[in-house]
Amino acid sequence: MNSIEEKLWNYIDGTCLPDEQKAIAVLIEQDEVYQKKYNELLQLNTEFAAMELDEPSMAFTYNIMETIRTENARQPLKAAIDKRIITGIAAFFVVSLAVLLIYVLSAVNWSAGSGFKMPQELNVTQIKVTHISNYFTGPVVKGFLFFDVVMGLFLMDNYLRRKNVAKQR
Repeated sequence: MNSIEEKLWNYIDGTCLPDEQKAIAVLIEQDEVYQKKYNELLQLNTEFAAMELDEPSMAFTYNIMETIRTENARQPLKAAIDKRIITGIAAFFVVSLAVLLIYVLSAVNWSAGSGFKMPQELNVTQIKVTHISNYFTGPVVKGFLFFDVVMGLFLMDNYLRRKNVAKQR
């Protein structure tokens, strides 16, 4: 589109400034090229205004809306997980927590007196623990327990979500 057509379309649509409208009106009156182009564009504009807008049939609209509705209603596909895998993972955590509990209970001195007095200064060299204590250092036990707690919370969340979805259906 050249600048003459742009100016004339703006003039016909009424989107130009009042000063530009006056200048274009003068050009239309005086210049034959502007007048000819203006008449063409004015005729085209009246044809556009007289056109009737086509609407799609009701069946087409209904089919499109049904397609959109069914696309939104589709559930995401979930991979099937074997229940034995979940049971195996749960059994691993239960056994690992049971082993940790048994170790802690076996390390307790049950024959000690009922009175307990905390020493002012704790001497680590006096504490005698079995050789397995080398493997269960503080950070390792804390990391293991943290991992167990996170996995337990994850499994609890998964269980509660399934329960919630079952209620909604």
